Amino acid sequence: MTKYNAFGWVAVLCTAAALSSAILGARAAETAALPPEAQFGGQCTQGLAEGQHVMTGCKTTWIDKDGKTYCFSSEGAKKTFLQNPTENLRRAQEFVAAGSVESTEKAMQEFTGSDAETVVKDFIAAKLKANNGIFPFEDPLNGEHLKLNYDDVDFTRTIDGYGFFPDVKFHDSADAQKKYLVDFWVIPQSGKLQVQEIRIYKEPLKVEGSWTTIARQPIPWWWIPASEHPGHLATKRGWEVMSAVEESVVERRDPKQGTVKVKDPVTGETLELDFVGTHQPVRRLQQDGRFFACTDFRKAGTTDQFYDLDFWVNEHGGKLTVDEIRVHKVPVKQEDGTWVQKSRYNFDDLKFDVVP
Repeated sequence: MTKYNAFGWVAVLCTAAALSSAILGARAAETAALPPEAQFGGQCTQGLAEGQHVMTGCKTTWIDKDGKTYCFSSEGAKKTFLQNPTENLRRAQEFVAAGSVESTEKAMQEFTGSDAETVVKDFIAAKLKANNGIFPFEDPLNGEHLKLNYDDVDFTRTIDGYGFFPDVKFHDSADAQKKYLVDFWVIPQSGKLQVQEIRIYKEPLKVEGSWTTIARQPIPWWWIPASEHPGHLATKRGWEVMSAVEESVVERRDPKQGTVKVKDPVTGETLELDFVGTHQPVRRLQQDGRFFACTDFRKAGTTDQFYDLDFWVNEHGGKLTVDEIRVHKVPVKQEDGTWVQKSRYNFDDLKFDVVP
């Protein structure tokens, strides 16, 4: 290659890099501008229904009766979708679900549990640096703002297709005997590992004047299976249903506030909720095979107002997708000032099987 040609190629490459950077920047700006309630990460819903991933700036939208926003690449795509929104949405959900576990499992092959631990340690170090050596964490169970000191990573669980789960030891900054075990859910995204969720697994409890550590209920779903994926079965297991539920919670969470917005169909109020956990057992409806999982949410800004939300999960193409969320129980204030849960409906006419 001549000197002239070498410089020519450099110029071409630099121009291509600049264009690529500009395109990526524009896409990043579009993504940042997405409304927090946008479904499928801002992808074109009709594109997904047709088996294609098409990112949008969410300029063209449709809002369903539950307040969920669906994005489209054009008015034409939206018009096609609305010709049969129920069927098209089902197809979009199936397409997204079909690739989730397999794509995660494939991406995980590029990483190890040690890589996940490094990501978590870096994540914690950044928090400590920004907060004078304290790891701040809002307890979703009661809204308490914990101030924790980092001790060490205990060990890391790996579940193929679902992620890595480093278990990290902390203690209360004001009392070293109050110990916590906190789980970090780490998955590969866009070629690198990202912290997906943080959950308290064990918390301190004072017994006869001394602090001990006990597992919190409900426990995170990833403690249910063995430390490694036990293999694929024809019948879905309870923890897989719980995983689909909690993945849905993470996707619906407001990136700034950390809360999940749910519209109450009775009052019309948009609820701001903090996720507490998913309960066992998971059940399967005998009538149509749908799975059902019960979850606890706390009303943001309160300590004792809890909602019970029912997540209905269906199997599409061998994969699990949350199809519906219902407000089952709501907090009601008693005369003595305490809050109790009141049921909106019951399941007396339905028959379920417990999913192990």
